[in-house]
Amino acid sequence: MFPKIGPMELVIILVIVLVIFGAGKLPEIGSAMGKAIKSFRKETKGGPEETVNAEPTASTKNKKSTKS
Repeated sequence: MFPKIGPMELVIILVIVLVIFGAGKLPEIGSAMGKAIKSFRKETKGGPEETVNAEPTASTKNKKSTKS
């Protein structure tokens, strides 16, 4: 589907990025990308146990029905 990216293509891409953003912005961009990837990995590894239960469990349903 996508062509393989070799070392020469990576060098060309890095030179284009350097020209567009400048040398001063590259550390900021790298830091932001690192934080974004870290956040993405944290969210995808979390699984269902870290999500908030939106539906009440059977035990809480029973407690509510007995109080009424």
